[in-house]
Amino acid sequence: MEIASNQISEDELIKKAQEGDKRSLAELVKQNEQTVYNFAFKICRNKDRAENAMQETFMSMVKSIGQFSGKSKLSTWLYRVVSNHCLMMARSRKRHEHFSINDDDSIIEEKYFADWRFTPEKVTENEELKVKLDNAIKKLPPDYRVVFLLRDIEGLSTEETGETLDLSVPAVKSRLHRARAFLRDELNKVFENGSQ
Repeated sequence: MEIASNQISEDELIKKAQEGDKRSLAELVKQNEQTVYNFAFKICRNKDRAENAMQETFMSMVKSIGQFSGKSKLSTWLYRVVSNHCLMMARSRKRHEHFSINDDDSIIEEKYFADWRFTPEKVTENEELKVKLDNAIKKLPPDYRVVFLLRDIEGLSTEETGETLDLSVPAVKSRLHRARAFLRDELNKVFENGSQ
């Protein structure tokens, strides 16, 4: 008789998948597919690209599950893989619809110190405001969007975000600061100009 998948821990599924058990591997895909797709969509902002990134992520997982060391959570490893696929797609696109945010910490433009009248907590209390925040997030360059999403939406720590993206803690903090400042500025502009 087959054991229900909810009675098998993720660690056991990973171990069995690494030993070649296809059912365990399929169960890992099933347990993570919605999370991976949702995260891919948040970065890619496009259904087709998100589906492509999800497929590429699981193909990578199938090929590399034997190399998964277990030093991090499987979800952290998958976030890294899906982030890499989404960022590669974004970089390969010739069109750059976004401005560049400078990584040099010594150069922080005054406009990034705009007053924080509309905090993310206030914004998410209202559906209309959620749409405005989502539109602002779409304008972030992908490298900054992924840091913002991992830290502020997915709830990873600075260290986990750095590990996922292969960035130093100061680089994560810098990108997160600039992403938040950009979003604050975008939201303030929207509300200063009235509804769009």
